[in-house]
Amino acid sequence: MVPAMTVIDAEGAVHPRPQLTRGRHALLDGACGFAFDADDAGIRERWMDDAERFDRTIRLPFSPESAASGIADTGFHPIVWYRIEVTREQLVAAGWPTQGERLFVNFGAVDRIADVWFDGQRVCHHEGGHTAFAFDVTDVIDPDAAIHVLVVRAQDDPFDLEAARGKQDWQESPHSIWYHRSTGIVRSVWLEAVPALHAVAVHWSARPQQHTVGLDLELSRRAAPGTTVSATVSLGGVVLGGAIAEATGDHVLLELSLPALRNGQALEDFVWSPETPVLIDAEIVVEEGGHGDASGSPATGVDRIGSYFGIRSVAVDGRRLLLNDRPFTVRAVLEQGYWPDSHFTAPSEQALREEVELIKRLGFNSVRIHQKIEDPRFLYWCDRLGLCVWSEAPAAYEYTPRAVERFTAEWTRSVRAAASHPSVMVWVPVNESWGLQQISHDPRQRAFSRALADLTRALDDSRPVVSNDGWEHTDSDLATVHDYESSADVLRERYRDHDAVDTLLSGIGPAGRRMGTGLVGKPAILSEFGGIRYDVTGADGTWGYSTVTTATEFDHCLRAVFDAVTGASGLDGFCYTQLTDTEQETNGLCDPARTPKIPEAHIRAMVLGHPLPA
Repeated sequence: MVPAMTVIDAEGAVHPRPQLTRGRHALLDGACGFAFDADDAGIRERWMDDAERFDRTIRLPFSPESAASGIADTGFHPIVWYRIEVTREQLVAAGWPTQGERLFVNFGAVDRIADVWFDGQRVCHHEGGHTAFAFDVTDVIDPDAAIHVLVVRAQDDPFDLEAARGKQDWQESPHSIWYHRSTGIVRSVWLEAVPALHAVAVHWSARPQQHTVGLDLELSRRAAPGTTVSATVSLGGVVLGGAIAEATGDHVLLELSLPALRNGQALEDFVWSPETPVLIDAEIVVEEGGHGDASGSPATGVDRIGSYFGIRSVAVDGRRLLLNDRPFTVRAVLEQGYWPDSHFTAPSEQALREEVELIKRLGFNSVRIHQKIEDPRFLYWCDRLGLCVWSEAPAAYEYTPRAVERFTAEWTRSVRAAASHPSVMVWVPVNESWGLQQISHDPRQRAFSRALADLTRALDDSRPVVSNDGWEHTDSDLATVHDYESSADVLRERYRDHDAVDTLLSGIGPAGRRMGTGLVGKPAILSEFGGIRYDVTGADGTWGYSTVTTATEFDHCLRAVFDAVTGASGLDGFCYTQLTDTEQETNGLCDPARTPKIPEAHIRAMVLGHPLPA
């Protein structure tokens, strides 16, 4: 049995793809050659074959705009190049060469368009700056070479408003609520050897009411006759269930019965929640049969992978949001996922765990990832430590048919990639009409918003969808409101009961925008509020929705708005803006170094609606 804990290696590093792990992989993060291509001359002059063109060194996986990369150049650089040397030792660490196996290069994300060469041969073109991709280099590698060369050309036009960019600024310097850009490689790069027939994606769907879990396993190609897929799941070394089936195509559906769940008195021992984040271990084995496929590719044996999932359900019942069939009050904080020295890439894997631990210590049970598709390793720590996630797409800023095409493709990949994480509780494809600024007047934009909500449900029907968070809803399962009112008395009156909330949802919202349709009678979440500016550095040009100047005043104002919101019977939850100060936004509960501005115990008491500690 391969337990879920094997996603962490002997050095404590989390696998970059934690729900589909194999015995070995080799990270290529670290120092490599780097070059700016201001004149877009690299392809014409064949930089992929010229090591001297790479006149700088960058540290992966950090963007060149960040100090952590060693470059720290925040100017406009739409095209950048990387030259990564791969050693024999790294190939061996990845499990290659092994007879009959294939060598793959994996990228966690490259912002935004990547063209890749391996040993001088072009092997990949990928578009989409927020999703992972992989490609096979087996047929172009020279097995006798001491050093192999991986070259990446990344293109990210800072003025392209049709591409999903989230909080990345289109101006040279950050302004208002936007931050420095992150160009090129922004997540880990790694090597992995796999059988010719292997799993490329794992999708779990737990159904606790039916005492089952479904497995949808995507394969690299159509399986040969006689190929079998088996799955065994366990908790604490005790087998809970298993299934085996013959693979007749390029994906396999398995239904695993979990008899232990039939004992209703013991069910709580198996379900995932923030209080009890139980993870079920899984081992999946793909065993190829016959003599290969119709193209003549040989049968290569066994692909053995480790995975995990959580057993839990999310539903909406009238005005209540339910987790595991019980009312769940959302206590969330807005998270930008941005660090001063490393920007949209965490400075270390440990920082991802510490971020989750900090959020939980402050009393929150949920986090709203804002305008960003987060690293799967962050989701792993949310899964393992127990933190619910609202997954929100990074927006484009212009509505065009090409923007629709790009966004739909990347959101589809993002939902598929994250849907098996038990911590992910709510999908948010659009925020505050970003990229759909004329949604109230343009029927095409309204149609796209509705289509995105239904597309999300078609990909995953196990979670609520918010069609447009904050206002101008078109087809949402939750009624979410953004309200930065600083007066606690106004907040208390505005959300005092269901009648008051229904009145608000039926008309113009606090931001002066129409609230949208179909919201009355649904769970109401104040999904952005607060935003109190308290700049502990005293710097000029910082920003927030309201301002205080001392820690005492911050403590007092924070307590007032939290008291108003946690005591409002018309709400089913809230999300405070925001966790940390970020660039010129100084409205965080913590400073950029993640140090709380007032005692943790005070913030926790406010979030939980408890009296302040003595």
